[in-house]
Amino acid sequence: MQELTPDKPLSHTPGRSWAGAIRRAFAPKQVLLNTAMVLYCLGLFLIFDFAYSAYTTGQERARMARVADPIYDHGFAPNFDGYDIWGEARYRLITDNLGFKDSSTREVPLKATSRRILIIGDSFAEGIGMPFENSFAGLLQQAGQSRADKVEFLNAGVASYSPTIYYHKIKYLLDRGLTFDEVVLFSDSSDVEDEATSYFCIDDNPRYRAFCTTPPGATPPPAIKRDFFMDHFVITNRVRIILKRWILAKLGNRRHAIENDHNRIGWTTPHPDPARYKPLGVEGGIARSLENMQKLSDLLKSRDIPLTIVVYPWAQQIAQDDRDSKQVTLWRDFCPGRCKAFINLFPVFFAAADRDRDWYEHLYILGDDHFSAAGNRMMYEELAKRLLN
Repeated sequence: MQELTPDKPLSHTPGRSWAGAIRRAFAPKQVLLNTAMVLYCLGLFLIFDFAYSAYTTGQERARMARVADPIYDHGFAPNFDGYDIWGEARYRLITDNLGFKDSSTREVPLKATSRRILIIGDSFAEGIGMPFENSFAGLLQQAGQSRADKVEFLNAGVASYSPTIYYHKIKYLLDRGLTFDEVVLFSDSSDVEDEATSYFCIDDNPRYRAFCTTPPGATPPPAIKRDFFMDHFVITNRVRIILKRWILAKLGNRRHAIENDHNRIGWTTPHPDPARYKPLGVEGGIARSLENMQKLSDLLKSRDIPLTIVVYPWAQQIAQDDRDSKQVTLWRDFCPGRCKAFINLFPVFFAAADRDRDWYEHLYILGDDHFSAAGNRMMYEELAKRLLN
């Protein structure tokens, strides 16, 4: 039997060894030393992250992707190649010479060389939070260009667009000489709120222009603002998002929230909050939406350009079982005599939700209301049946 002496290791008594190691680790001096080491490593990491972020994003911050416009309020800067911020995500954003979200800073000719379809809508049509190739517009463009009889899809959609901007931007593009064979307009459930509250300064109707509060020559605030932390600590933010989304998926708290969330879709619910629809109110927002869509329909008809309107559900509308939404009814009733087609994607998404209990986690960006890559692909697959056949 080995004799235990002070100069011999305690390798044969693991319990005592571990106990001693733990006591030493939690001794006051050792705790301070360990804390200092952790803070030192964290500091080095943050310094590296800050330097890397400054190197990779300095040029982007000098030239913003989203810009104000005096004719249609706001859009994208042309020939931008960098990164944009949405919520907590930072993603690649590229625009072409027309200021459309695209796969490269390509030169799009004003005169089409093949069949050309113009897409317009708000953040859902833009494919916010997604690089172009993962958005439904990008997938349509890839599929259209792979055909023998090529179809070009141009995406004029930008976050926070609504009927007033749809009309003014398309009129501007036509006046500039851009040619296209069809307009596919993605009407969002948030459009009525935007029409009730915003974009009065660019409206041709004096009744609405009277609500303009922006001084002449002033630049409206950006629809999406940059974030210091996300711009300057890119790697740290990415790690934070991964951890946060993992926790959200485990807790399912966003899934519970959308069951009662009426934000931006309130007018489609029985009891919208009047404060969110000032100054025009819900009925005024609906009326202005219809007026501007009628102006757009008349404009396109005068140029022999067909109009297709597409509607789709927010995650909240699926969670609240709003299958025959007022959003659907409004534009289904508008289209006869004005549209080439009306495409209702509510049934497609509700059917997917009926099949998949985790539909929100699969079809929408976790913690957000917009489509994920899978949701964008579902949009593409349904639209391709109607637009590429």
